[in-house]
Amino acid sequence: MSRPLLFLDVDGPLNPWAAQAERRPEGYTTIRVALMPGRPLRVWLHPHHGRALLELDYDLCWASTWMDAANVYIAPVIGLPELPYVDFAGALFADRPDGVHWKTERIVAYARGRPFAWVDDELSRPDYAYVATHHPAPALLHFVSPRLGLRKDDFTRLADFAAALTADR
Repeated sequence: MSRPLLFLDVDGPLNPWAAQAERRPEGYTTIRVALMPGRPLRVWLHPHHGRALLELDYDLCWASTWMDAANVYIAPVIGLPELPYVDFAGALFADRPDGVHWKTERIVAYARGRPFAWVDDELSRPDYAYVATHHPAPALLHFVSPRLGLRKDDFTRLADFAAALTADR
């Protein structure tokens, strides 16, 4: 059986965008990215997150509005190789009447019944319910504060989930 997937959002888990605006979090570096014309986007990234993510027993996949741009701007800074990504084209920011996040359905479809963990700063009850109803394998939806980004406890939770899957095999 293959390893579970780990779906990675950029803004929130890797880029704690809601941290105090004038103060970069300790251990983070700042990059400026001009994804669109105009003012560049300030992004805070922790250079050790890539190694920590690679040490987890997952196959990594971007699940972010950055899509493939995460391979260009984010991966090199944190030490990740090029990763596959969920293609959200056509779904970006599309509101659903049931309150399910616009990413959720695409992530479940991408997983194709494979166990997964998903780290994001925009998870809500409808997302948990949707995954429980539409995904037949174990799934961990893990909220990460956009003020803090991924921290040691988050990595421990992810490692524990993957270990429990291995123990069940």
